[in-house]
Amino acid sequence: MGTVYITQDDAFIGKTDERLTVKAEKKNLLDVPLIKVDGVVVFGRATVSPAVVFELLSRHIPLTFLTGTGRYLGRLEPEVTKNIFVRSAQWKAAGESEMAIHLVRGFVRGKLKNYRTILLRREREDSQLDLQSHVKRLEGAIAPLDKTNSIASLRGLEGAGSAAYFGCFNQLIKSSKFQFEARRRRPPTDPVNALLSLGYSLLRHDVQSAVNIVGFDPYLGYLHLERYGRPSLALDLMEEFRPLVVDVLVFSAVNKGQLSPDDFITEPLSGAVSLTKDGLKIFLRLYEEKKQSKFKHPVMGVQHTYQEAFEIQARLLAKYLMGEIDKYPPLVIR
Repeated sequence: MGTVYITQDDAFIGKTDERLTVKAEKKNLLDVPLIKVDGVVVFGRATVSPAVVFELLSRHIPLTFLTGTGRYLGRLEPEVTKNIFVRSAQWKAAGESEMAIHLVRGFVRGKLKNYRTILLRREREDSQLDLQSHVKRLEGAIAPLDKTNSIASLRGLEGAGSAAYFGCFNQLIKSSKFQFEARRRRPPTDPVNALLSLGYSLLRHDVQSAVNIVGFDPYLGYLHLERYGRPSLALDLMEEFRPLVVDVLVFSAVNKGQLSPDDFITEPLSGAVSLTKDGLKIFLRLYEEKKQSKFKHPVMGVQHTYQEAFEIQARLLAKYLMGEIDKYPPLVIR
């Protein structure tokens, strides 16, 4: 089962014996053994019984709340793990330390190299595409990384590489029914941006869960600036996964016709675009399938799912901060 997604407004989330149940309008929507659940994500309004809250906390299962359109609201999770040594090492590296610069360099390298891989793959798949100018701009942002020794400058390279990538994003969309002009988030004003924002919210839930399992303080990061309530470390670790999990999923959903313009609605006042209930169910199913797909992990050397890779990368990060390995290896797929 993995993550349980609850999309029905005013649903009641309850517990019967060792099973999680979801009901709405006097109908049973879900009945699943709790042992198969590793996360619960609620879209919109729902009532959660005290018994479920107790059970989720006891089993270390995070409960995340999103708006009906997929914007992150907050989460309920158990006490952080007792591994104070990981958090101590994390805090010691804070600021402009050598370890922090190394980690930021790794996060940015992983993200930009995966961007580059996606562009090269699309060129191989479609001989009519010419993305070389954008690939060269990406390579121009990747090349100076090893010699860049300030976090602000590394952020600048990340921004330059992202601009090169999103500058050709529309060319990666084969369906004439969808267009992408620029990255717009608050709110997303077109279907492609709506899918990206929703996908990144789901990815945040999963990566933050992995960060918590390993024992980190999710709010102290290195690439992302500290801000009240922002899980900066989870956002840092997300960077290398954004193109591999969410972007690839969005391309597949629109290019293969798994979603159509009819699966989206527009808010009259704000212009915000979001998925319909049926469209949301399709996207959540595709996201779960993507998380469970396997690839050969370049460090571990064996097949793993992306769901497993979230925790693997968090543990590699901990090993680096604890001095057990010399370098943090970002997840880079070729």
